[in-house]
Amino acid sequence: MVRPAVIAHRGYAGVAPENTVTAATRAAERDETAMLEIDVQPAACGTPVVVHDERLEGTRDGRPLTDATGLIWETSLEALQETRVLGTDATIPTLDELLAAVPETVGVNVELKNPGTADLRVGESLPADECANRREIWQPFVERVVADCTDFGSDLLFSSFCEGAIAALRETAEYAAAPLLQDDLEAGLEIARRYDCEAIHPPRSAIVGTDLSGAAYTGGSAAEPKIDVLETAHDEGRAVNVWTARNWVQFDALAAAGVDGILADYPGLDEGSDV
Repeated sequence: MVRPAVIAHRGYAGVAPENTVTAATRAAERDETAMLEIDVQPAACGTPVVVHDERLEGTRDGRPLTDATGLIWETSLEALQETRVLGTDATIPTLDELLAAVPETVGVNVELKNPGTADLRVGESLPADECANRREIWQPFVERVVADCTDFGSDLLFSSFCEGAIAALRETAEYAAAPLLQDDLEAGLEIARRYDCEAIHPPRSAIVGTDLSGAAYTGGSAAEPKIDVLETAHDEGRAVNVWTARNWVQFDALAAAGVDGILADYPGLDEGSDV
């Protein structure tokens, strides 16, 4: 059986300060890591920076997200680059800085998280006029992101929960794309069809035929999925990369189901499997 690709979620966020150069370089050193997954948003000047949350304050597993406060896109690049992540000495990097530190033996999944607005249309398949408006909102930031990726020599895959981001990418470059699916699985599949996306990224609770199916999970319904997104995507020629495995039992279940890639919070989860 072909094993799914291991995608280091935020650089294996379970063992390193997420979305930092430290996390990325450590994850890239591991043999099983096929790809890194990172999140990008703009600093106040528009420069793409690698960070997940919209705000600098908050907590993750009991630790402060950073030692600063405020919205990412209202904070200067200089201030962001001095901000410490999760109580460590690691700082928020620019996209250009992180990519420069990643060896070209490892691919990168760039999640287009936010173009610099609190008004997002997440997980929706949009009418044509609204999609055009959303594409215009995303376009300047997506162009900056693509420009920073130009010199990166390995595989790149762009993903987003927002159709406007996928639309802007298709207007800007020919990189592979994947909608991130949430509760409305059919909407995500429709976006994949509309932009002829190479992959889809559903939550682990969306994979039918596993014990994970229908379990309450971030971004997913607690009900049994009405659509077999794995079978549908494969029938349509798309890869299925699932988020997010936190232990080897979850990894094994997803691997046995036949997914193509698994975003993992911890390294070594594939070693627990005898599938």
